[in-house]
Amino acid sequence: MAELVLITREGCCLCDGLEEKLAALALAYTRLDVDADPVLKARFDFEVPVLLLREGAAERVLPRVSPRLPAHQLGSWLQEQGLS
Repeated sequence: MAELVLITREGCCLCDGLEEKLAALALAYTRLDVDADPVLKARFDFEVPVLLLREGAAERVLPRVSPRLPAHQLGSWLQEQGLS
């Protein structure tokens, strides 16, 4: 089963909006602060929020989601991306 990971930053309104939609969908996810990890910061500093799907050792960065996408459409999109 795939694990959803949200890479975020404190004070980021786009990050907060995406996190609210994930919470509204009652989806389990792991939240990582990009500023707390030098590797994440080097990789995703100016790209947050970022959604990843992890399956075992494999990791896939999902395409950027429009902040205007409603929560119910986000849920459908995540299923299309492989989140079951």
